[in-house]
Amino acid sequence: MTDPQILEQARYIFSVGRMVRHHVFTSLSQLEVSGRGTGCTDLSMAQMNLLMAVRNHEELTLSGLADILGVSPPSVSVMVDRLVERAMLIRERSTRDRRKVIIRLSPNTELLLAKVEKKVLTSFVELVEEVGPETARKWAEVLQRVEQVLQQQNITR
Repeated sequence: MTDPQILEQARYIFSVGRMVRHHVFTSLSQLEVSGRGTGCTDLSMAQMNLLMAVRNHEELTLSGLADILGVSPPSVSVMVDRLVERAMLIRERSTRDRRKVIIRLSPNTELLLAKVEKKVLTSFVELVEEVGPETARKWAEVLQRVEQVLQQQNITR
């Protein structure tokens, strides 16, 4: 049985994580691109994760994207189709292997994600400034340890 104190700490960490996520999405809803909304406020979290995964890889196939996201290739295919229809993604033949179809961001989506990243970073800078340098240093230390544990778990799985 889980120690009640550990369970309470886990609940607290989870709830603050949700608050941070809400803070990020609130800052994104205030982002304007050419006088219009971001184009990402109506995206699901899964779609946003997909776009960020594509952004972080040079050439990505549907199966590679499915592996990264931990979902089935048919699920990724449906999401990619929707984002291609919205002109956020482009499907094209690989320059390295013409048999492969790769997924990449459209130029407008690349610009959009750069603006999104800048806005999110700005909101975190404001948060870090608000909590102060000592708390921010401790926060970074805790996150470094969490990152180490998660990386170790990924290696052993």
